[in-house]
Amino acid sequence: MRLTLFDLDGTLLPLDSDHAFGEFMVHLGWADGQAFRQRNQQFFEQYQAGQLDIHAYVDFATQPWRERAAPELAQASQRFMAEVVHPALRDSALALVREHAQAGDELVVVTATNEFITAPIVAALGVPSLIATELARDASGRVSGAIHGVPAFRHGKVTRVQQWLAARGQARADFERITFYSDSTNDLALLEWATHAVATNPGPELARMAHERGWPIVKLFE
Repeated sequence: MRLTLFDLDGTLLPLDSDHAFGEFMVHLGWADGQAFRQRNQQFFEQYQAGQLDIHAYVDFATQPWRERAAPELAQASQRFMAEVVHPALRDSALALVREHAQAGDELVVVTATNEFITAPIVAALGVPSLIATELARDASGRVSGAIHGVPAFRHGKVTRVQQWLAARGQARADFERITFYSDSTNDLALLEWATHAVATNPGPELARMAHERGWPIVKLFE
């Protein structure tokens, strides 16, 4: 058996869907433009620097929408997909997913971005399974601003993949090959856990590490 794992933002998508959804909240008028955009950018820069407090970020990022009614949220998600995500999908990324699917690999997207944003994106990419940061909900089912369980971020991605496998009665040793595609040094723990790491659209630091370790480098887009 072969398992192929994909990061999402910057790897299969030429954008950061979490950051982009924040911008979309401003576009909808759900968030104060200047103040929200400035704080959103600060969190994004912290992520790029490997210094993000993901719990603080999730509380901030969900605040503009978590009190809204389900039909309104569903409509916003559909618009985000139509206006932002679908125009950003690249044939090269879709072809990579198809290649692994046709080879019979088990496919999973593993992303720090929450499942509300990413579930429709992963479906559009044709990947059947998603491991994302899960949002805690109150007794009425509303998002609380907290994270449920282990966030799928940094070493937490390894933990969440191991939990996902265990729930299926599987373990790392059951697979002859585990490939992980990622663009970010935030994913170093999962890149090292996989049997085959692929630096995908990497930044300078990950590209340097890939050269040192002999990991292949793939560029799906600029």
